[in-house]
Parts: sequence; structure tokens; C-alpha cells
Amino acid sequence: MWSDYSVHIIVVGCGRVGSELAMELSDEGHSVVIIDKNRDSQRRLTHYHGKTLVGSGFDRDVLFQADASSADALAAVTNGDNTNILCARIARDHYNIKNVVARIYDPARADIYMKLGIPTVATSQWTTQQVKRWMIPDDESIAWSDTTNSMHLVERIVPDALAGQPVTRFNVGDDVRLVGIVRGGQGRVNVEGLFAQEDDVLEFLVTAEGLTHLNSLLEVGAP
Repeated sequence: MWSDYSVHIIVVGCGRVGSELAMELSDEGHSVVIIDKNRDSQRRLTHYHGKTLVGSGFDRDVLFQADASSADALAAVTNGDNTNILCARIARDHYNIKNVVARIYDPARADIYMKLGIPTVATSQWTTQQVKRWMIPDDESIAWSDTTNSMHLVERIVPDALAGQPVTRFNVGDDVRLVGIVRGGQGRVNVEGLFAQEDDVLEFLVTAEGLTHLNSLLEVGAP
């Protein structure tokens, strides 16, 4: 077990994207297991402190070795859409892994799976930070800051405790303003009258002080 770490993450696929993701998460101190059928692919892991397994990401023996039953997140990032979706569905449905994301090469298919509740990222839209956003929803990273570093754009996933709340609930004083929502793979700026749904990605403009208030709100849930 990896009790000394805050998050236990499984990465399926040790290509360029998977290796980059695993190394970054490992460097941040998370418990990481990376799975790939090809042992040679692990040579990409030039700085990595986690566990490596050779095999399939949907093989139950391999997932047992990866401690999937206690995993907090899984990213399926092989070079095959079907493999990634199968891994994501097994992780979610059989191991109850809450934060799952699959890399999809076909954007049309990505939209379909998003609507089925499987977070996906099409290749053309891929960034390591975007995948981490799904796997570690409480990540406090900032997407953009102005030149004075006094205003920030941040993205957060709706906590389960706040799903069903009116989106106006997320505006805190004069320092936190919800400016957009990404829902089912589609972004929208007109959020008036909307209620937050599970897996919504919320876009905020915040001041430095507002960032602290926002993080406190999302951490506590619905106080």
C-alpha cells in the first residue's frame, strides 16, 4: 500500500503522454502505477518513483497488482480508443474508481462518451494539465494570471456535495465570479439559471484573496 501519499493513481499506457503524466504525478509525491504491454516503453520513464507493471490495463490480475481497489484515479492513455474506453469503464464500474479519464483519438466518439458520463480528452485537445484536472479534482492549480498577478482564471470540477446547487452559489462576495461552465464536453458562458451537475467543469475569475475563499468553499462542500 502507499499510505504515505495523498492520491493513488493508475496510468494505463506508457507512451509519450502516459510517461509524461506518470513522471509529473510521481514528482509531485503521488503514488503512481503505470501499466503497459511493452516493457521497453518504460525506458521513457527517465525520472519516476512509482511502480511499473507489464500487461493489459483491463486484466484483473494486473489491476490487482496495481491495487486498483484502493485507487483514487485512473487515466487510460494507450494508442487505442477501444482499449482506453474499456479500461475506463472497468475502472469506474468494477473498481468504483471515482476519477477516471480516457484519451480518445476520434473527437466525435469523445463527445459520445462524455455524454455517457466517461470523461474523455480528444488527442487534439490533450494536455497533461487537462487530464490531471479530472484525476485530481481538488488540484489548486491556476490556469492563467494577469500581469499584476492579482487576478486569476481557475478551473474546478463540481464537488459531489455541491451538485444540484444553483451556480450562483459559487459566487463569493466581490472576489469570486463564475464566468463559464464546461458540461458534456461543451462550454457555455451564459450560466444564468443553471444548476451545477456532477462532473461540470467550472471556470472562475478570482482575485488572490478570492482564490482562498473559492478553495475553502469547494473543500467544505455546502456549509
